Amino acid sequence: MKRSVALAFRLLLLISMLVIINGCGKKAAPVARTPEPVPARDERPAPAAAPTIQLSVSPTSVERGRQSTLTWSSTGASSVIIDGGVGNVAESGSIEITPRESTTYTAMASGPGGEARASARVTVLEPPPGEVRSADIDSLEEAIRQGKVRPVFFDYDKSTLTESAREILAENARWFRQFSSVQVIIEGHCDERGTEEYNLALGDRRAVAARDYLVQLGVDPGQLGTVSYGEERPFESGQNEAAWAQNRRAHFVVRR
Repeated sequence: MKRSVALAFRLLLLISMLVIINGCGKKAAPVARTPEPVPARDERPAPAAAPTIQLSVSPTSVERGRQSTLTWSSTGASSVIIDGGVGNVAESGSIEITPRESTTYTAMASGPGGEARASARVTVLEPPPGEVRSADIDSLEEAIRQGKVRPVFFDYDKSTLTESAREILAENARWFRQFSSVQVIIEGHCDERGTEEYNLALGDRRAVAARDYLVQLGVDPGQLGTVSYGEERPFESGQNEAAWAQNRRAHFVVRR
């Protein structure tokens, strides 16, 4: 019996020593973890923003011959163009316009991001038939002052229209047709040579020649009146051919 107990004790002691020995052994090396891949960066540049454009007109309705104002602003544009005779403009701004007829203006903004458009319309109000407006009178008088409506000149002792005079009258006719409610007086003038009576008759023939050709070009004959001043109202006071040539003319004035 004692012998069995001693044997069991020895066996238990042996097992305990084995457990202690295994516990003091080297620990297993940790397993290396593979790092997760870092997503690649997108190096492409961001796309350019699309341009924007705004266009307005004020007032939107005007009497013929009066001005209106175009105003615009844009973003992201390298070029801004407005049609209707305006052309290339800055990225933003305003401009005075005097349209002869109702017009829709379109602005186009172009840039790296594409194109954008905007439109604005101004309505030109026409006068009732037979009504004369001060705006029309002022506009036609201004055209005469600026040399857009020009006098025509005649050769010495002649009332025949030259080719140059016909070209000038063709341009004048466009203005008279545009402001057809405004009365225009055609003055016939002469240089100082010749008698007073002769020059009055010659000045009349010159004014009538200009009037008749304007009527052929479509101007209402009721819009045109004539008067002769002969040599009474010279435009140049010199007594030489240069001065006389300036005084042989048909001159245009607006009747108020």
